[in-house]
Amino acid sequence: AGVGRALFPDAAALVAFGVLIIAITLTGWVPYARTVRGATLVEKHKEYVLAARVMGVKPWRIMAQHVLPNVLGPVLVLATLQVATAIITEATLSFLGVGVPSTTPSWGNMLENAQSYLTSAPWLAIIPGAAITLAVTSFNFVGDGLRDALDPRMDLP
Repeated sequence: AGVGRALFPDAAALVAFGVLIIAITLTGWVPYARTVRGATLVEKHKEYVLAARVMGVKPWRIMAQHVLPNVLGPVLVLATLQVATAIITEATLSFLGVGVPSTTPSWGNMLENAQSYLTSAPWLAIIPGAAITLAVTSFNFVGDGLRDALDPRMDLP
């Protein structure tokens, strides 16, 4: 028992983190699959892909050199938006008591613990709430900037 405690001082917290990661991942992979599939279907019918096929370029090379770089842009934008969603999901689950253990620092745990002090010390809820808002808004702005930078159809000023 002593060796196990040294390797995993809080096994319950480790399991809770694993469950939280699995829960966010299981709900978050679908948009990636839809985005990659849709972008790949659009790209594979473009003229430069058809020209490469006619020239005899191997399919894996067409995929690596032509399709993949054009699919990565939308995936990167989606990733920034999904990080924001994951932050909100983690905070929500921790607030409800089904996320990370209450002894682990988390914005959701901070909000949950601040409920009993709302009248006497409202900043205990305002500060983590503002941090969540700032983090999510920042990731959304990064995603919007990436979309503007990576979308070749955007009109230049």
